[in-house]
Amino acid sequence: MNAAKKTVDVLPILSMSGLFVVAYLIAFLVAGPFEAAGAVAFENPGDPLNIAYFFAIMLIFTAVILVIIKLRKPNVIRAIFLGSITVLSVYVFYPILSLVLTGGLVALVLSISASVALLVLLIKKPEWYIIDAIAMLTGVGAIAMIGISLNIWIVIALLIAMAAYDAFSVYKTKHMIDLADSIMDQKLPVMFVVPKRKGYSLLKKTKSLKEKLEEGEPREAYFLGLGDVVFPGILAVAAFHNLTTNGLLVALSVLVGTLVGFFALMVLVVKGKPQAGLPFLCSGAILGYIISNYALFGIIQL
Repeated sequence: MNAAKKTVDVLPILSMSGLFVVAYLIAFLVAGPFEAAGAVAFENPGDPLNIAYFFAIMLIFTAVILVIIKLRKPNVIRAIFLGSITVLSVYVFYPILSLVLTGGLVALVLSISASVALLVLLIKKPEWYIIDAIAMLTGVGAIAMIGISLNIWIVIALLIAMAAYDAFSVYKTKHMIDLADSIMDQKLPVMFVVPKRKGYSLLKKTKSLKEKLEEGEPREAYFLGLGDVVFPGILAVAAFHNLTTNGLLVALSVLVGTLVGFFALMVLVVKGKPQAGLPFLCSGAILGYIISNYALFGIIQL
């Protein structure tokens, strides 16, 4: 009985770790096409103000969403996120299609068509596997776009700042839990859903995360925020993109470090309480970068 329970728990955890591997490897592949197509997040990779711009946009966006949650306007939240995801999908499809199609207009039309098709699918059937697929698509796009747009030292500073913010918003203000709860209710692809059992349906979920925690109910699935995958991945892509020697080895070391942080995080998550993921994941990614730099170059390249 215990062995069966362990198997059920281990499989979704391993599946979640596989999400990091798949997302980062695909991001390595599309980083070049993104740069060739000019799909970058910041024009000056070395400008330290990029961090300030990023945080300002993120904090304003989060504040707006929290206000909308307080006003009990879930359809407005859904519309904002669906619109943002659709636009980002266009930015992901276009550089890739531009590689295989002649004529930018054709690639643009197909990119918009594919993004709208995904939007319709998400609206009509927001089941967990649809959400995961779209989250992977947008996550890869965000990792590649931001990773090729920032210098390594700026990425490391961003990861440290995001880890601190994540810890503050989960353990102190707890607004990130409210935000995650609302997003889960809306069934939006800004997190990965990994079921613990066969036949799980997100569409049949009737209780919020807070309600389940308060009532002590066993979890039916694990939820991994899209940002938990994206932010460490930015460092991996930045290393792959910026280092002229052994860039892939350093990038893979960042991935390994992220996975070490992930498994450390899961030791706490399986106990049933929400945890801030980025302190573990970003720390692992940064340590992976530092250790591999010392091993390969004898110095830390920033």
